[in-house]
Amino acid sequence: MFYILISMLAGVIVVVSRVLNTRLSEKIGLIESSYFNYLTAALTSLILFIIIGEKLSLSSLNGIPFYAYLGGFLGVIIVILNSVVTPKMPSFYVTLFVFTAQLFTGVAIDWMIEGALPLNKIIGGLFVVLGLGYNLYIDYLDNKKA
Repeated sequence: MFYILISMLAGVIVVVSRVLNTRLSEKIGLIESSYFNYLTAALTSLILFIIIGEKLSLSSLNGIPFYAYLGGFLGVIIVILNSVVTPKMPSFYVTLFVFTAQLFTGVAIDWMIEGALPLNKIIGGLFVVLGLGYNLYIDYLDNKKA
């Protein structure tokens, strides 16, 4: 139950973070808001490492492949893109697009690493895409009438 609550909290934090980053980028700029996003994340991670008592040594970094470090670079791009896209679209749609992209990226990574395609995730993702498409179509019809 604890892990379910933590995962739900993580999802809420993602949405709230996106909205706050967008507001901050409107005030001080995209690059600056991304910088403060990562500075805050680094400080929060450091505090959590201290609270949890996790030890980090440079020798533990030896076995990590180089592409694993690209996550930070990709994260900066995602934060900047979210700050650009969020004011132009309803937060609901942005959240669904990000969820769908994460799901299908995870499927692609599973396929590349394990050589297996998780059919249940693909079907679930397709249902989300179909529902999103239907909702966009309904919104389009409503805006056309107005």
